[in-house]
Amino acid sequence: MLAEISTNPPVSANKEACKKKTEDITEELDELQNRLYAEGKQSILIVLQGMDASGKDGLIRDVFRLINPQGVRVQSFKKPTEEEMDHEFLWRIHPHVPRKGMIQIFNRSHYEDVLIQRVHAWVDIDTIKRRYDHINAFERLLQENGTRILKFYLHVSQKEQHERLAERMEIPRKMWKYNPNDMKESEHWDEYMQAYEDVFRICSPDIPWTIVPSDKNWYKEYLVARTIYDALKDMNPQYPGLPEG
Repeated sequence: MLAEISTNPPVSANKEACKKKTEDITEELDELQNRLYAEGKQSILIVLQGMDASGKDGLIRDVFRLINPQGVRVQSFKKPTEEEMDHEFLWRIHPHVPRKGMIQIFNRSHYEDVLIQRVHAWVDIDTIKRRYDHINAFERLLQENGTRILKFYLHVSQKEQHERLAERMEIPRKMWKYNPNDMKESEHWDEYMQAYEDVFRICSPDIPWTIVPSDKNWYKEYLVARTIYDALKDMNPQYPGLPEG
C-alpha cells in the first residue's frame, strides 16, 4: 500500500500557493486554539509517526510557531527507560494525554511499541496483536473523554531519508541530530513498511491515519496544518462568556 502512495506532492500542488495558505492557516490556528483553551471542554491529540528524518521536529516548529505555548504541549517518546520497561507499555503514555482545552503533540507515540519492537522481534507476534487491542481501547477511552485524535504518518522516500541523514554529517546546525543507528534502522525499511501498513489497517479504524507525502516540507506542513484546522473548525470551540451571577 505505502509503496503505491507517492512521497511527493500531487502535480496540481503549487509551492508558493501552499506556503501562503499555510501562513494563513497558522494564524487562524492561534485563534482556534485560544477558543479551545477558553472553552475547556475538548482537547486534541496529534500523533506524529514516520521514519527517521521524515521531518517531525521541523513540522512541529513550523506549524505551531504562532500558537500560544501555554495551550500546546509536545512529548517525544524515545527508547523506554528501565523503569518504563518494568510497566505495561501504555504506562509511560497515560501521563501525557491532553487535559481539556489543550493540544497535545506526540513526537513518536504508543505506536512505537508495535513498530520497532515488532521489526526487531523484541516481543512475540501474539504480544503485538494484544497491543493492537489495547491501543484501540486506549484511543476509544480518549475519544469518549472529549479528545479528538489526529494521526499523521510522514511518508518519506528512502532516497530522501538517506539524503537528509547525510546532511546531519555535513551541516553544522544539523549535526546534533546525527545518530549512526539511524542508517542501520533504514536497512529494515521493508519490515517497517509492513508494520506500518498493519497499524493502519488494524488500529482504531474509526480514527483514520493521514498519509502525508513528506519529501517536500512545504507540502507536508500545508497538509498537516490544514487537517488540524479542519478538525478544530469541526469541533467549533466557543468562548464561554461571562459567568452567571
